[in-house]
Amino acid sequence: MLSLFRFVLLVIIIASCKPVEQDIFLGQGMMAGEVSATSVILQSRLTLSDTLVAGDLPGKQGLGRFEIDVDSAFTNPIVSSVLRALPESDFIIKEKVENLKPGSRYFYRLRFGRDSTILFTSETGTFKTLPAPDSPGTISFVVVTGMNYYYFHFGRYDRTKAYSGDDKHLGYPALETIKNLAPDYFIGTGDNVYFDHPKESNFKRTLDAGKQPHPGRYGGKEVTDETGMRRKYHEQFVQLRFRELFKNLGTYWEKDDHDYRFNDADPYQESPISHELGIKNFREQVPVVDPEDKEAKTYRTHRMGRDLQIWLLEGRDYRSPNQQDDGPDKTLLGAAQLKWLKETLLASDATFKLIISPTPIVGPDDAYKRDNHVNHAGFRHEGENLLLWLTENDFLKKNLYLICGDRHWQYHAQHPSGFEEFSTGALVDNNARAGRLAGDPDSTDPDGLIKQYYVQGTPESISGGFLSVTVDRNNDVPKALFTFYDETGEILYKAGKEVQK
Repeated sequence: MLSLFRFVLLVIIIASCKPVEQDIFLGQGMMAGEVSATSVILQSRLTLSDTLVAGDLPGKQGLGRFEIDVDSAFTNPIVSSVLRALPESDFIIKEKVENLKPGSRYFYRLRFGRDSTILFTSETGTFKTLPAPDSPGTISFVVVTGMNYYYFHFGRYDRTKAYSGDDKHLGYPALETIKNLAPDYFIGTGDNVYFDHPKESNFKRTLDAGKQPHPGRYGGKEVTDETGMRRKYHEQFVQLRFRELFKNLGTYWEKDDHDYRFNDADPYQESPISHELGIKNFREQVPVVDPEDKEAKTYRTHRMGRDLQIWLLEGRDYRSPNQQDDGPDKTLLGAAQLKWLKETLLASDATFKLIISPTPIVGPDDAYKRDNHVNHAGFRHEGENLLLWLTENDFLKKNLYLICGDRHWQYHAQHPSGFEEFSTGALVDNNARAGRLAGDPDSTDPDGLIKQYYVQGTPESISGGFLSVTVDRNNDVPKALFTFYDETGEILYKAGKEVQK
């Protein structure tokens, strides 16, 4: 017979061999954000489960540390500080990691738990640092907008049907298409979530029109507080296709009206969501600024090797009131950002220069709006003056192109000055619409001065999708390729641009 001592020892050994039941998760996966040639912001969120619970994904207090290495076996990793997931930061942990090597593929993972006694290990994520400024390497990225969770899962207010495929639980089909394309980077231009959908007034309008609206998950109530704002990101990023995509590339983020406050919001309109809270939530929920740098700007530029530089603009924080009469004193970008944009453009010797704006600068758009650089009663004076300045400084000969989000239709259009703009269109089919055509009296271009190379301008042409951009060299000649896809991966339009002589 076993002695009591040996029996107790055996029980301890057997108990120690039993697998530990995991009770803390990374329900929103991991993200690598704001990748530069030498740094990255890594982010995750500790959660109670890895699926939604009663329409939300509760966070869980704990800690974690990132490990990052050029070797997928993590033989000599850079290890972050121990990061604490706390309710005041929505249980998000993030850290900027520096001193990386340009043009290198890195692997990262998170060791996490309720405390330091038992740590779990995440799946491995990966991203590429940007090439050195003198490197001619190929760069590829996708640009998206309009990721409307409510329309996809529940349909529009007029009972336009929600997505009904067997893969609905995975999230947006376009994300699977993007994953299969395997771009280096993902750029969200804003409207990454929608605080104002579902919206009670839209249900009322549908009823007044004699239709029966879909009741909606939250009873038709838009978000009015920080808890609801955070929930919008939880339900968005818990979708498996987001988690699978984001662990394999680097991301960059802008915000627009719907993920700031509400439709066409400026800093001065009254709303339960304040201007300050809109800014705080964006900086909290995505890896866009170093969490230790409280003064970091959300407008910035990235040099992506010898042949490409991008500028990411901030369109909400510094704008004048939308209702102010347009003119030289009205601004969407703010004086400091506009000065920075001009100075950094003049300093750039990148072959191709891409300004990526949350809202359009060329259009056309709906005539009734007052929200962007295209609208006559909006910020058109600043937009036209920016294009004039670009013309006067020879940027037509410096391979500068514009990319915008916000509009729910894809287009490739040319302003009378010669500058061309590519609109990403909405990512989700149910959030897409027919766009305005040049010459339409209800557009911002009633005289038809804008040249439209491609536009989803009729009900038959509507689809969700995204813009893909690749910059590389063919026989040592730099070339930029702009390709529009629908959400299933069908190519809708492409335009190649070679260096202007």
